[in-house]
Amino acid sequence: MIEEVKLQLKKNANTIRMDIIEETHSAKSGHPGGSLSIADILAYLYFVEMNIDPKNPQWAERDRFVLSKGHTAPALYSALARRGFFDPAELINLRHIGSFLQGHPDMKHTPGVDMSTGSLGQGISAACGMALSAKKSGASYRVYTILGDGEIEEGQVWEALMFAAHYKLDNLCVVVDDNGLQIDGPVAEVMNSASIQEKAKAFGLHVIDMDGHDFDSIEKAFNEAKGISGKPSLIVAKTVKGKGVSFMENQVSWHGSAPNDEQKEIALNELKEAAKCL
Repeated sequence: MIEEVKLQLKKNANTIRMDIIEETHSAKSGHPGGSLSIADILAYLYFVEMNIDPKNPQWAERDRFVLSKGHTAPALYSALARRGFFDPAELINLRHIGSFLQGHPDMKHTPGVDMSTGSLGQGISAACGMALSAKKSGASYRVYTILGDGEIEEGQVWEALMFAAHYKLDNLCVVVDDNGLQIDGPVAEVMNSASIQEKAKAFGLHVIDMDGHDFDSIEKAFNEAKGISGKPSLIVAKTVKGKGVSFMENQVSWHGSAPNDEQKEIALNELKEAAKCL
């Protein structure tokens, strides 16, 4: 990856992380841990990978994105705002009465949101439907979806993967945010889903491993997915829950807890220091 592009992506991801802290602090609720872990992936998708037009959110030929793990909406909202879909000043209204930024994505009211999600396991099914629709209509758009590693305990996820493979949805790219933690603790202890890779291969998907915080690895993975014909791709993104904020990293308690005033300042100071190094 060109160094200038990589540097800008790092800045974008750091801004998304700062927004996540501001949003959840303002809402006094939300899910910062899993939002922080996908910041780099969303930065790449929205600023490099996807063919989208912020001035025309309903453009028929746009690439589609479905946040299947919808509780990490703060990260998606930041990516949308920073990409130009709406004013970033709206972000602090997350979860407030009258705001179009609900706790989970709402396609009817939030510019740039392609699918309402929140009930875990359902987003990937919607993404499969979008991908099949493109195939049937001869459209060229691609469909991307991000799931949590805890979310894939849902049986519907595996039905959707079987569907995707059966219909040869090579325009579908599934990303699993493999940060190792879910609301009740380590995924390996709550309901061990390993090996994600071997199971996905058995279901007929092309499987790619990726470092979800390294932009060279991210670029390589998405480029490989675009080159696959005849089957959908599933990217297993190894990430750190709470990435970028030291006291949140790998701490399950930050799955669904908002920072207080003191914690917000500590987190933002860390991210501001990170920004100075870029």
